[in-house]
Amino acid sequence: MQNLTHKPASDRYPWILIGLLWMVSFLNAADRSILNSVKPLLRDAFSLTDVQLGIIDTTFFWTYAVCAFVFGRMGDSVRRRTMIIYGLVFWSLATGIMPLATGFAMLLAMRTLVAVGESTYYPTATALISAWHKPSMRSRALSIHQTAVFAGGGIGGWVAGKLADHYGWPAPFVVFAALGFVVMAVLFAFLRDDAPGATAKPDEKKAEPIGIILKNPAALILCGVFFLATSASSAVLNWCNTYAHDVLGLNLADSALVGPVMITTAGFFSVLVGGFMADSFAARRPTGRFVVLAIGLSLAALFLIPFPWAHSATLVGLLLFATSFGKGLFDGCIYAAMHDVMPPEARATAAGLMTMLGFIGAGITSFALPAMAVYTGLAAGFAMMAGLYVLAVVTLIVAWPLLSRAVAVDSGEAQHGA
Repeated sequence: MQNLTHKPASDRYPWILIGLLWMVSFLNAADRSILNSVKPLLRDAFSLTDVQLGIIDTTFFWTYAVCAFVFGRMGDSVRRRTMIIYGLVFWSLATGIMPLATGFAMLLAMRTLVAVGESTYYPTATALISAWHKPSMRSRALSIHQTAVFAGGGIGGWVAGKLADHYGWPAPFVVFAALGFVVMAVLFAFLRDDAPGATAKPDEKKAEPIGIILKNPAALILCGVFFLATSASSAVLNWCNTYAHDVLGLNLADSALVGPVMITTAGFFSVLVGGFMADSFAARRPTGRFVVLAIGLSLAALFLIPFPWAHSATLVGLLLFATSFGKGLFDGCIYAAMHDVMPPEARATAAGLMTMLGFIGAGITSFALPAMAVYTGLAAGFAMMAGLYVLAVVTLIVAWPLLSRAVAVDSGEAQHGA
């Protein structure tokens, strides 16, 4: 198996890599979505409050946030293949032992272990994809990989709801953990990380990746925008199941269809549109990817604002679809935009920092939303999240002159280095 990584790669391998990592990303999102699908059952089984469930979400996100930065930095220093495979093993084990929980404390601890394992994946995987794909195709490659997040969240959430409805809340944790070990075997056989031109010269001294990021204004602005956008979208995703179940009176599987399945279906298609738009716009102007980011976030805000006036499952599903389509345009190019302004040796660290800030925001809103909903209701809370999208768009607009200068310089250096 080890000799595989020393054989010359075929011309098709960059796209084979997308297929391999798509499976891992699908499980990463699916395992994360299980808890959302079974929240009502956990609430009854352990006599939990919505605020306690929000604490579990927040702890997950904040643990993921810190660890994503740590493992992203490691991803620029160790074999990315190793990081991905053993991270998958760890979070699959952590998912599989969730049914052993007997109360709030154990649920919190076990969910934290899942967060540690899952945080190893995304920064390293996106850096590996960028290493294998040319800048002119980078948005498309990353957006295809990104569709797995939506497929995993939607299909995984629906399957988890079905399993929980029929066999109880522990069932989906066991099933998805087992799938993780199947995918692990495939990765051991086929995953490689010796991208062409990725090996540094023996006498080349690399700068510290964190220092490179802190000196790059475009990278820092992207981190801030990602913080705001992820804060809004995660709060809606994490509580739409509960809204559909409690307010609309749907069962767990139907709640997943109205909520996560609508969100992830929209994202699945729009992330591809965003990726193709970003490559096309970037070919015409250096700030083209930022234009797509602003368009996507504007649409996400526009269709989240009317949520308090939606009183049927159909209308709720349509609004969630529309706002998520806008967010998907953003998701389709955000990592490519970051990688275009960063040299290869700092891409995993940059993605890790951006992910860390985004998940810190997700943790804040996942706890704050149910806390506010005690007074306002979840529907009004969802509408308030639109303000974060608006703030992200304003940030891009205000910083546009700085972004234009920074991207024109930094993207040229990054592409030269790639």
